[in-house]
Amino acid sequence: MDDTISTAKTETVEQAKLRMQAAGVHTVIAQFVDIHGSPKGKYIPLAHLEDILGAGAGFAGPSIWGTGLPRNGPRSEFYGKGDINSLQALPWMPGYARIVCSGMVDGEPFSGCSRRVLLKQIERLNARGWTLNVGIEPEFFLVNKDEHGRPIPCVKDDQDKPSYDLKALARVRDVLHRMETGLTVCGFDVFQIDHEDASGQYELNYHYCDALKAADRFILFKMAADYIAEEAGLTFTLMPKPFADRPGSGLHLHLSLTDAQGKAVMADKTDSHGISKTGRECIAGLLAHSPALAAFHAPSVNSYKRLVVGRSLSGTTWAPAHIGWGYNNRTTVLRVVAGRMEFRLTDGSSNIYAALASTIAAMLDGVEQNLSPPIPIDEDIYEWDDKEFKRHRVKTLPQTLGEALQALTADTSLAKALGDDFVAEYLATKTPEWIDYCRSVSDWEYKRYLSWP
Repeated sequence: MDDTISTAKTETVEQAKLRMQAAGVHTVIAQFVDIHGSPKGKYIPLAHLEDILGAGAGFAGPSIWGTGLPRNGPRSEFYGKGDINSLQALPWMPGYARIVCSGMVDGEPFSGCSRRVLLKQIERLNARGWTLNVGIEPEFFLVNKDEHGRPIPCVKDDQDKPSYDLKALARVRDVLHRMETGLTVCGFDVFQIDHEDASGQYELNYHYCDALKAADRFILFKMAADYIAEEAGLTFTLMPKPFADRPGSGLHLHLSLTDAQGKAVMADKTDSHGISKTGRECIAGLLAHSPALAAFHAPSVNSYKRLVVGRSLSGTTWAPAHIGWGYNNRTTVLRVVAGRMEFRLTDGSSNIYAALASTIAAMLDGVEQNLSPPIPIDEDIYEWDDKEFKRHRVKTLPQTLGEALQALTADTSLAKALGDDFVAEYLATKTPEWIDYCRSVSDWEYKRYLSWP
């Protein structure tokens, strides 16, 4: 499997070196992600760029989360093979560039590499002449830490509803501006930044691109935001719910399909909701697999403090808890508007490659099985009681990581599409995390039970 979807190479290795030298680059970061989606890598002198593009940068396989590789033998080595089309100088780290790598083991593409799992799904789309375009909306907090290491919002505000607060934006304007300018130099088309519904919570929006580039760019966004915030003495966090009494952070995915001629595949202006038959099949696939998808899109214990049934402690919230869809309906897990879909399950603790790969697999299953979605919901389901959910036969998303992992274990068709070995390793990595949480004792338990009954 090639490391890129496009076979066109815009430059040779020597041309790439000259371009990097002109930008003042002396070191290349050979970067990949582990199974959690955390950026990993090493520094390689620019003079050895060929090494990354050839055999790849070498790493001890068992030292990387989720590879399942042995401690000895030819399969103990993980190599990150660079995608030359991703080579970019980093303006926030003068002298350094990043190149995105895909996994190789024993001279073969590594099926346990989540970027390769995404590439496999993109190839399935390509076979139909389709391209998935993805717009990612990162919500995040900028925080300080108290003496116990717990987060404190980086700015104070006295408003009950701080959404779009210009005072709060101004207090961290330099940090946000550095993010904007750095990402713009790297090819992002940043078009807005706003203050979200909680103190110290922000959203940075940039225009959509194809699925692989979208995933690669999101990792670069995380790297940039983390570095720039740290330099300013702040902590950047994509933690879904860092504060119990404030709204959480999502990572909404705007999805649209185009064919080889650039025509929108999921749009139909004659339809009541603007969605074509193929689009409805994609919706059906996403909704049918939503319980299992939660394991990839909401992969942390903390994710389910955001995806709550019933009234949120944090007041204003747009987090989904039920499996449904509707036109411009932000209270369902899937919103359709202007012939495209917004999948609202995802949060920033996800591995973006696995999240997008599982999204494509679910959409294609809907198409291949000619599935029909349930009746659209065009009302505010936050106002519904239990009877309304039963009457409309609307099911609930998993409410714990444990439930999501059970759903993924049961969803054999999704596992087969993504690769049984990859899903097995993912479950083997995440299940102990859930067990460890279940066995931990929290401050809440001490307060409630230490002197009870």
